Amino acid sequence: MSFPLLTVTAVVPAVGAIATAAVPAARKRVAKWSALLFSVVTLALAVAVLVRFDPGGERYQLTESHAWIEDFGVRYELGVDGIAAVLIALTALLLPFIIGAAWHDADDLEPTRPNRRWRPTQGFFALMLAVEAMVIVSFAATDVFLFYVFFEAMLIPMYFLIGGFGDRAHAAGEEEAAKQRSYAAVKFLLYNLAGGLIMLAAVIGLFVATSDQMGEGTFSLQQIAQARADGDFQLGTNTERLLFLGFFFAFAVKAPLWPLHTWLPNAMGESTAPVAVLITAVVDKVGTFAMLRFCLGLFPEASAWATPVVVVLALVSILYGALLAVGQRDMKRLIAYASISHFGFIVLGIFAMTSQGQSGATLYMVFHGVSTAALMLVAGFLISRRGSRLIADYGGVQKVAPVLAGSFLVGGLATLSLPGLAPFISEFLVLVGTFSRYPVAGVVATTGIILAALYVLLMYQRTMTGPVEKSVVREMPDLRPRELAVVTPLIALLIFFGVFPQSLTEIVNPAVEHTMSDVQKKDPKPDHPVADKGWFDYKPVDGHAGGDHK
Repeated sequence: MSFPLLTVTAVVPAVGAIATAAVPAARKRVAKWSALLFSVVTLALAVAVLVRFDPGGERYQLTESHAWIEDFGVRYELGVDGIAAVLIALTALLLPFIIGAAWHDADDLEPTRPNRRWRPTQGFFALMLAVEAMVIVSFAATDVFLFYVFFEAMLIPMYFLIGGFGDRAHAAGEEEAAKQRSYAAVKFLLYNLAGGLIMLAAVIGLFVATSDQMGEGTFSLQQIAQARADGDFQLGTNTERLLFLGFFFAFAVKAPLWPLHTWLPNAMGESTAPVAVLITAVVDKVGTFAMLRFCLGLFPEASAWATPVVVVLALVSILYGALLAVGQRDMKRLIAYASISHFGFIVLGIFAMTSQGQSGATLYMVFHGVSTAALMLVAGFLISRRGSRLIADYGGVQKVAPVLAGSFLVGGLATLSLPGLAPFISEFLVLVGTFSRYPVAGVVATTGIILAALYVLLMYQRTMTGPVEKSVVREMPDLRPRELAVVTPLIALLIFFGVFPQSLTEIVNPAVEHTMSDVQKKDPKPDHPVADKGWFDYKPVDGHAGGDHK
């Protein structure tokens, strides 16, 4: 039996969560280092997953399959394609930086503050590791029921992270702040539970359909795919569309996609900055990933049927999120609405049904995670110094904290997809892939780029430039060594992948080809033929630069 690498990768943070929670109450520093150590070990295992994954090999690799609930056809099945492998790596990569940035977020409040409240450090970091473990299993699960269990289970630790460990930089008093945290946590939970319950009905429907046609019910993605290829499993049109809608609704809530997005600004605004990164850079990616793996993989005909509506919803998300970001006064809510716009680009790339679009959407998931982490964590450092999330309470920061301001600028420029930084590549591929099949949608989506430049640069101008008029800003320290250790690698990754994206596209592209095969789609033929050499090294058919293409 081969080494169960995927299981171990998920078990390590789960064990870390238990070990961190068990640290005695007085040993808070030990709890922090315990959480950081387990997250680093998980990162090493995720790197091993990437190293062992062969882009030219089988679709699902490092597979594991064990009986779980045999009477109901439920198995413990794991396996990764290129898309899942890079998203597991993203999750494991971000957790050490999230933990490092949150180092003091769960410490006791100062005795001088009214309504002093104890914040359990051990529980805070244990919940983060629990979320990491559940997200990794969600990315690796190839059994639909197994995926559903962890898709829903991750809501529990996230609920407590939002409601129990909210942002301290609140304009209202402690009592009002607690009410708003509770509201945000309950709204997050109710929205996602509603999506999950609808998905559960669809999961049961899928089991019944497989039982009727295959003789034995199953939730195995690979078995269903093989049965469809052999002609032993074929859903009726109406049945497939209903099941697709059940799955898609849950994933659209998690993503989130307009109009199911309203929980995100509340959740990110009331959370600490590291928890906000955990929400939008890690947890929400499960929704868009599941659209690729389950919606397109299980229901290809229904996916094609729903594509026009989904493309419209994605365009509305892009423009709506960007427009609301422009008008925000709260820094964290601005980043939340910007993320809604970015998730619109991801969904647009997925349902453009082109290789470029889906490859770009996958890269967008990864690069949005890194860029949002960089911007939000620096914003969190800034907010912790001033004690306010309002953009108007700043000004002239670059004069007193130039490294902080420079890091904030790079994170912002990555968010608006500046060429030379990683998100540009993914957004470019999404737009190219969309335009080749839906030209009008591609043109409309480019408006989001203009709006992104507007809200990012306005935020930077109002917070970082101008005179230093407030005494609190004048005394603001620059980034400390711990904060630099968090921010510097993220910025380095944005620059590296902006210049060398091939290291990820070589892993992702074979999985995209399999997805395109699932939905029986081919890329629209270009006006001028090109050799199939990959996204970044096209050459003329005759092999000569500047050849005559006819």
